[in-house]
Amino acid sequence: MKKLFFALLIALTTVSVQAQTKPSVIAHVNSQKLLDTMPSRKAAIAEISELSRRADEELKAMEANLEKEYNAYMARRAGQTPAMNQYDEGRLAKMQADMQAREQEINQILQTMSNEMNEVITETVKAAVEVVSKKKGITYVIDENSVLFAGGTNITNEVIPELLRIDAEKTKLKAQAPQTPPGQ
Repeated sequence: MKKLFFALLIALTTVSVQAQTKPSVIAHVNSQKLLDTMPSRKAAIAEISELSRRADEELKAMEANLEKEYNAYMARRAGQTPAMNQYDEGRLAKMQADMQAREQEINQILQTMSNEMNEVITETVKAAVEVVSKKKGITYVIDENSVLFAGGTNITNEVIPELLRIDAEKTKLKAQAPQTPPGQ
């Protein structure tokens, strides 16, 4: 009798839990379209491009100076003592090493900057998708650019206004925050 009672209780509990469980609702977004609408992403791309352009100019100037110094050394090399040639070669080697170190430093700065900006942009997109998903009762949202078939509801156009609102808020907060120079 006890076993029958427990079996009945478990069966009723299982039916009750199944009745209370909502079915999963799946929607999709076009993440590229969302990214393309973000003013902060466009600003980030422009900032990285400008920094990259300036870095290229700096490295080209360093390379031109190195080439100029090398040509000057080659012109006077035959008339110098071995000690003077050794000094000039050491100076040229240091210029070359400095240029390579600066190039690595610039690449690291660009990579760090890109990673930080991508992180903020991704967080913003996720926040906008989450707001719309909660409003619509959506359980899962997938990126249609990374699946073979995207059935279900496309919420991209509903996410865009929310994304722009959140992006504008973050941009406003960033503009109001005191700016600290890098490395401090």
